[in-house]
Amino acid sequence: MKKVVTFGEILARLTPPGFKKMAQTNQLEIYYGGTETNVSVSLSILGCQTMHVSRVSDDFLGNAALSNLKSNGVDTSYVQKGEEPLGLYFVEPGAVVRSGVISYNRNHSAFRALEPNSIPWAAIFKNADWFHWTGITPAHSENNFLALKEALMIAKEMKVTVSCDPAYRTGLWKYGRKAEDALKGLVALSDVFIGGAEQFNELLGTDFSLSDEDFKKGSIALKAEFPKIKTIYDKTRTGKNASWHQIEARMWNGKNLFSCEPIEITHIVDRIGTGDAFAAGVIFGELNNYSEKETLAFANAACAIKHTIEGDANLADFNEINQIARGNTSGRLIR
Repeated sequence: MKKVVTFGEILARLTPPGFKKMAQTNQLEIYYGGTETNVSVSLSILGCQTMHVSRVSDDFLGNAALSNLKSNGVDTSYVQKGEEPLGLYFVEPGAVVRSGVISYNRNHSAFRALEPNSIPWAAIFKNADWFHWTGITPAHSENNFLALKEALMIAKEMKVTVSCDPAYRTGLWKYGRKAEDALKGLVALSDVFIGGAEQFNELLGTDFSLSDEDFKKGSIALKAEFPKIKTIYDKTRTGKNASWHQIEARMWNGKNLFSCEPIEITHIVDRIGTGDAFAAGVIFGELNNYSEKETLAFANAACAIKHTIEGDANLADFNEINQIARGNTSGRLIR
């Protein structure tokens, strides 16, 4: 089994049942997730050995979050506990022409208070094949930034492959460090880049469009700036409304541009975590030495099927994803 390590905040998500607005309900459903957490859960279900590093509240909510991860096969041995609360976020789901809305309550969470020198990264990365991080983690606090930077330095020393999704969140990065400078230093220590025009422009100060030609040009510019990057993956989305999207994927391997067939999703059940499902699909394909086209098709299929699953993480198994990757999108009953 391939071993994958992730590092990031574990969150509790509260959302009304069905597609109700908050003002309509006196009940909220709870799910546990978080960007990097979702990647770990998905890869665990796909058969990888996964370990998630984080810090949660030392109470019944933190324990419930850990139980949820453990029930999906994720190793939580290096998740710390603290007196601060677990991070929360609230989702009012969108439907058709009504947009979904998210509100976060994580400014004083247990994860943000994590001490950067308290994590034994060398022990964590023992026998590890892969480490995945996103731009959300270093955006929380100076402590989180320093902990991630140390993890990347040790991963490099131990020859662990690193993937990054340097997502920029305008509502974060309020503790004094400039996002562009911080992310540049972290991306420079990574091998696989998951992102497109938006991330290129944030990191390089450019104005690339969403076209394939600009993706190619942006990838070349990114590799020139960050020579350690080997492959670049991007997921694009076209939405008719909140319930009907089309997704497709592309990648640049330093020489050639690859793409896959788009998948149309006409009835979205849950939009949350679809990008994390794509990242997990990329990692799975790379770990199993899939070809560029095979990796793209699998990652795009993983992203697509997550739109049909309630909750933060993609709970689809290999066979469910693989049949979509091979073009079977009929959704017919399997007996």
